Amino acid sequence: MWQFTTDRKLRSVVNSHRYATIIRTRGEKMKIVLQRVSSASVKIEGETVGEIGRGYVILLGIGMEDNHAAIDGVLEKIAKLRLFPDTEGKTNLSIADIGGEVLVISQFTLYADCRKGTRPSFTLAAPPALAEELYEYFIKKATPLFRKVASGKFAANMQVELVNDGPFTIVLE
Repeated sequence: MWQFTTDRKLRSVVNSHRYATIIRTRGEKMKIVLQRVSSASVKIEGETVGEIGRGYVILLGIGMEDNHAAIDGVLEKIAKLRLFPDTEGKTNLSIADIGGEVLVISQFTLYADCRKGTRPSFTLAAPPALAEELYEYFIKKATPLFRKVASGKFAANMQVELVNDGPFTIVLE
């Protein structure tokens, strides 16, 4: 609840406290950048390890508070999102409606905190063991939902190429 005051010092304290609360709780849950693509691929050391046609590239950041239930919920949401154009050009079709494919890339850098200094901090990202287990779970649970699921490799140095269709990019938190 916002409190209004004419006292500048008090207003500053109230706003600073709210900002700190938002920052402290933000970033503990999954972050996803979802891009509608015409095609995409991922390479590791020059070798293509995954590629898709029309569908989504999912950049997946796992937070410390994430679990299987959170992944189940976000996958259900992604499967139902209507981000593809129908015959009239309106975004009325889901990925299932168009027989789309998915490329999943682990992306802890979505948790970059650049508020202080010039070197990002990643303290809000899940520890590697948890993040890897949940990344693999995400891929496993995604497989029956989409026509094709391709992925990169957890913690690998990857080169992702994509043709963003639209462009149409959304963030899910």
